[in-house]
Amino acid sequence: MAVVQAERLRKAFGGRPVLEELSFEVEAGEWVGILGPNGTGKSTLLHMISGVLQPDAGRVLLKGRPAGSYSRKAIARWVAVLQQDALPPIGFTVRETIEMGRYPYQNWFGDEPEDRSALVERILDWLKLRQLADRTLDRLSGGERQRVALGKVMAQEPMLLLLDEPTTFLDIGYQLEMMEWIRSWQQECGLTVVSVLHDLNLASQFCGRLLLLHEGHIAGMGTPDEVIRPDLLERVYGTRPHVLTHPDKRVPQILLGRAGYSDGSE
Repeated sequence: MAVVQAERLRKAFGGRPVLEELSFEVEAGEWVGILGPNGTGKSTLLHMISGVLQPDAGRVLLKGRPAGSYSRKAIARWVAVLQQDALPPIGFTVRETIEMGRYPYQNWFGDEPEDRSALVERILDWLKLRQLADRTLDRLSGGERQRVALGKVMAQEPMLLLLDEPTTFLDIGYQLEMMEWIRSWQQECGLTVVSVLHDLNLASQFCGRLLLLHEGHIAGMGTPDEVIRPDLLERVYGTRPHVLTHPDKRVPQILLGRAGYSDGSE
């Protein structure tokens, strides 16, 4: 059974259609990237998968059940969301913030059936946060806070991770580090990942399949080789890039031309 099934989704805001007749599936253990220009409904689609936003028509099934049928606490036990700039610079410590990820499993008194403190300690070590464990978030850089945000969702022990442009405000070193950590976690735990990404090169390197949105519809869905194509990207983004093959990873990577560039002439 697919982890995510989207069936003929439609959504409009103020009478303006944002998504129309979207259907696709995400299998267990996949990493699917959602791409498209600004305003094409990428984050809206992610919010519908999480159950936060209801479609106007169609439905999203999570493990065969409508997303809206889960209670918030029940869905948080196996679905986690990591957003861009996910944690504000407030006075909780790194350790306290990561421990908050255990909320879905706690009773009214904040207790769990079994002690999971070892999980928190492992996350601190794995994300190289041990030396920052007692530092408050307002004393961290943006990249460090995003690392803590990843630790918090890891503490949830989800089966499905939804990423909403988690690398937007990070420099290239932090971007690659963040994506590598997520991939290691995915491979170790069989995690299913659906991510909204603006960076097509990162998406091609880390996602097994890509879903490209254009004007509310699916313009393309498949492997990076099937989606990262000059003709398709020109139709969606209005510029025809040069597509090369990464020398190490053997996946397509793009070099941008200029807006409206299409035939190689100046």
